[in-house]
Amino acid sequence: MAGPVKTEAVVLRSMRYGEADRILHLYTPARGRVSAIAKGVCRARSRFGGRLEPFFRLHIELHEGRGELLTVTGAQTIEGHARLRSDARALDAAARACDAVGRLFETSEPHPGVFNLLCRQLSLLDQRADGGRSAGGWSAALAFRLKLLLAAGLAPQLGACASCGEGEHLVGFSGAAGGVVCSACEAGSFALGEDAHRFMTEALARSLSEVPEAGDPALGQVERAIATTLEHHAHLRLMPAAAR
Repeated sequence: MAGPVKTEAVVLRSMRYGEADRILHLYTPARGRVSAIAKGVCRARSRFGGRLEPFFRLHIELHEGRGELLTVTGAQTIEGHARLRSDARALDAAARACDAVGRLFETSEPHPGVFNLLCRQLSLLDQRADGGRSAGGWSAALAFRLKLLLAAGLAPQLGACASCGEGEHLVGFSGAAGGVVCSACEAGSFALGEDAHRFMTEALARSLSEVPEAGDPALGQVERAIATTLEHHAHLRLMPAAAR
């Protein structure tokens, strides 16, 4: 319905449009992903200042007309994540998190849990930023993606073989089957070690602030499990969860 829209939003992406405008991709709790144009935002005296940049959490006012793009009419900052912006690794992790949300949840279907999850991840990245040494991290990024799979209804089966239901001898992971598989059903799967299996189970059960520990070989298996799940069930390929 055309008219004014007031909502919270996270700026996923901001792209210059013409000489003075920007196109924004926003993620909102009640309207999912929306796109909007911010007119005149690139001018030196813009009333929006710098608050329409990626990763800002805002109270935003929009006008919905007949076209696909909404128009930004007002914005107030809730969280600007200033420390995150001074840390290259945290900045990269935030970009990857926003890209994953924008692509996996690209429709206007409301997912308030996903909005809250993204806000929490950005807040944690901001808290952990310390000049490029430890912000983000591969394990934290993978834990976030596992939470996104859960929100999308794509969480892998981890408690028993996804093919036959066997609860023991779980030795592999099959994206096609949707989870771990036993030694009798491992054809077409790849090896999934105990550490990777434990990481996935614990990451799904814990909060984002309590990321389980695992070595690089296990995290590599976890990343592959997430990627094959998305390829088979969402027909989607995301960029790697973290720069390494």
